[in-house]
Amino acid sequence: MTKTVQAIFSKGVLKPIQPLEGIEENRQVQVTVVMSEPGKPLAGWRGGLSDEDAAEMIRVIGQEFESVDQTEELNRPLR
Repeated sequence: MTKTVQAIFSKGVLKPIQPLEGIEENRQVQVTVVMSEPGKPLAGWRGGLSDEDAAEMIRVIGQEFESVDQTEELNRPLR
């Protein structure tokens, strides 16, 4: 099982922000630590988009969203 959780490092101990369900007490686990910068939670991710690619993605999504007929779902017959 693989689980990604947010944690806080305090006084030499990693403390999960939310409870870890599905892991029994005293179970040995492997931990990978990726530090994120405050205000930049995805800064440690590799393979992220460049600013130019992100701007292009936002532009394309905006164009596609504007072309959607938002009344289409309202006029579709019930099944």
